[in-house]
Amino acid sequence: MGTPGQRGYCGGVPHHASRHLAEGPRVGIRPFTHEDAAEFTARARESKDLHHPWLFPPTTAQAYTAYAGRLIEDPTKAGFLVCETNGGAIGGFININNIVEGGFQSGALGYGAFAHAAGRGLMREGLDLVVGYAFGPMRLHRLEINVQPGNAASIALARGCGFRLEGFSPKMLFVDGAWRDHERWAITAEMISGPGRRRGAGGAQT
Repeated sequence: MGTPGQRGYCGGVPHHASRHLAEGPRVGIRPFTHEDAAEFTARARESKDLHHPWLFPPTTAQAYTAYAGRLIEDPTKAGFLVCETNGGAIGGFININNIVEGGFQSGALGYGAFAHAAGRGLMREGLDLVVGYAFGPMRLHRLEINVQPGNAASIALARGCGFRLEGFSPKMLFVDGAWRDHERWAITAEMISGPGRRRGAGGAQT
């Protein structure tokens, strides 16, 4: 499936980063590239206190190469860098994992802001863009976010972007040395395209 320079899945994500896939007033989203290693890992190191104990993005060039390689090459994944339109700085990342085709057309989201971008609303805009891209060019139908109950910032972002709480799963994922409980949040294409919905930054409606 797909064409040279593109991810095979659903018409997918280009491997190059010559342009944003979607753009809002303050941020655009684009694919990961191996050339982003220096900036990404530097920002991840600067953001360790912000990220712990919820997520652990790569902080070395070697780890980034493996991480980005999976997002670029694996058809069940799609990675997006959230970049400021003014200057291009990487403000965060949003990944769609466990992409399933067929009757599901679904994926699981993971995301994180970097410290310099936290609290500025950039990830809200970026997540709107990714949702719009996933339900548009990628032709997905459902996106879910699994969040530890104590991760208030991540829950607020999910709620603010229109995701609904679907349930609670004890000991769902192995994170930071233990099996952790998670809340399950999700959004479907119908939730952003129904009557009376308001179109947001990423072409998504709220």
